[in-house]
Amino acid sequence: MPAVRAWLLLLLLSPALAAGESLRLVADPWPPFNDRRLPGNGLASELVEQALQRAGYRTSYVEVPWQRAVLGLKRGDYDVLINAWYSPERAEFGHYSQPYLVNRIRFLQRKGAGIRFDSLADLYPHSIAVVRGYAYSAEFDGDERLRKVGVGGFATAARMLHAGRVQLTLEDELVARYHLGRELRAMRDELEFLPLPLSENGLHILVRRSHPEHREIATRFDRTIQAMREDGSYAATFRRHGL
Repeated sequence: MPAVRAWLLLLLLSPALAAGESLRLVADPWPPFNDRRLPGNGLASELVEQALQRAGYRTSYVEVPWQRAVLGLKRGDYDVLINAWYSPERAEFGHYSQPYLVNRIRFLQRKGAGIRFDSLADLYPHSIAVVRGYAYSAEFDGDERLRKVGVGGFATAARMLHAGRVQLTLEDELVARYHLGRELRAMRDELEFLPLPLSENGLHILVRRSHPEHREIATRFDRTIQAMREDGSYAATFRRHGL
């Protein structure tokens, strides 16, 4: 069955479409993926809203700091956290979709610092700025020998790195390049990526488990994302964002 006919059939059979249910979406500002200042609120925001609306849901969208977004999902202030990496802790209160994007996580150092990263043990002597509440990888998150310094966001981490207050930070490569090309442009040539990435993390939506239709929402989202890949609208969204 052609992809367009398939997703049309899905909508006709969808109780969500008949009910016109509205989902409260939340994300933290994380350009180029999530940001109200960008077209479509950013690449990830636009993909998620497109998919959920095509699956028959009405949506509203807000941006708050990361920790507030997670807390709001837990207590039912929001229905869907749209930019979540997998962590067992969050899986206790949220139901994950399949990944709809992949984030490549890389370390940054001051240019010429000569830090070597082949294994996490190589990083034990160095302080690392991390965003509070983020799940980078199970191994990294669980290693208590790493000297992690919690910060509110990547821009703060990069400034600390540039000032020599920490020796490393890490972020999705596209996110880091976005900031280094804009508000952190003055330090762009003084920071550099380490060659080996820490991980490649799937980006998921996370639906609160207290929502009576949490599994259905994630399932319909997954199906619609697949239909968007097949009909070209997924790739078209990337092109609109210059990615």
